[in-house]
Amino acid sequence: MALHFSKEEFSKRKQDVLKSMKEQNLDALLMFRQESMYWLTGYDTFGYVFFQTLVLDQKGNIILLTRAPDLIQAQNTSNIEDIRIWVDKDRINPTDDLKKILNELNLKDKKIGIEYEAYGMTGRNALKLNKSLDNYCLIEDQSELITKLRVVKSNEELVYVKKAAELADRALDQAWKYTKAGASEAKILAEMQKTVLEGGGDYPANEYIIGSGDNALLCRYQSEKRKLSNIDQLSLEWAGTFKHYHSAMFRTIPIGKADVKHIKMHEACIEALRNCVKTLIPGKTAGDVFDVHAKTFDNLGFNKARMNACGYSLGSTFAPNWMDWPMLYKGNPYVIKPGNIFFMHMILMDSDNNLAMNLGETYLVTESSNERLGNQKLDLVVL
Repeated sequence: MALHFSKEEFSKRKQDVLKSMKEQNLDALLMFRQESMYWLTGYDTFGYVFFQTLVLDQKGNIILLTRAPDLIQAQNTSNIEDIRIWVDKDRINPTDDLKKILNELNLKDKKIGIEYEAYGMTGRNALKLNKSLDNYCLIEDQSELITKLRVVKSNEELVYVKKAAELADRALDQAWKYTKAGASEAKILAEMQKTVLEGGGDYPANEYIIGSGDNALLCRYQSEKRKLSNIDQLSLEWAGTFKHYHSAMFRTIPIGKADVKHIKMHEACIEALRNCVKTLIPGKTAGDVFDVHAKTFDNLGFNKARMNACGYSLGSTFAPNWMDWPMLYKGNPYVIKPGNIFFMHMILMDSDNNLAMNLGETYLVTESSNERLGNQKLDLVVL
């Protein structure tokens, strides 16, 4: 069994969770977020797309309820010793098996926290769970209990984050190498992902964003792959990923020549990013960072082109996306702390002129300031 963290690290995490549970007067926590399971035990799977939960009670008992394909998966990747299997069959209700576990732990009439904000917790699964626990125990949404602990990275985690940043840098080298008029987006995308995997990294928690021409203005992956025109623009958002830890970057690359407006937009992105970096320090809030982002772009005349958020926390996340809590948006009260990792993206989408400009980097918050994890230049590169 090869765990990604030391026994001491896992022990500390468990004690931190138990302390938070005690503060919330919880007798048990039902984890449905794969990120929580991975962080707490090392359990690494995409089996969370089915009903699966990790139970932790105030006494420290940990029990995983999952399907048969994840039995060996949990044994090989985690420190979980008690693994229960619910059996696939017509009209099965896994919450019945969960109720048996709760009875074993004497949790009837006790207070149980539940991670409802989880991709495996579908609406149907939530309905089944709530019905099963109705008149059985007190339930409370505790979706962020572990998330709020995960948001500050330990020294062991930072090793993986910095390796992810190194892989992200390498991916940009490949993008610059293969981007030119006539090049296929598919080739650029393949070379970027290839260098991450060959460097020992993982698949990212969501697809890379790649788009040229009209699609350069999109902030999401879509399946069209076109060849770059002689005069074009290519937007790329990607992440280096290592042991599921992400370090993201964002660039727009003019092809052939840069439009004058491209240059102005890039200058605005540089200024906005610089101001956000000055604000991303301990004691400031996530909302403070967004405010300087918005003020900078608005003062430069880009109010219509900017977004309503300018970044988010990064960490060990699973599909379908690498965005973690919290996000940098207006009024977000989260107080920035040392050990936070934030991806800050300066996005301008000028629909009137069909021009895009994006610039994004990942930062580690330090005791008094922050550190950019990528080492690539921020200049406007025209290919």
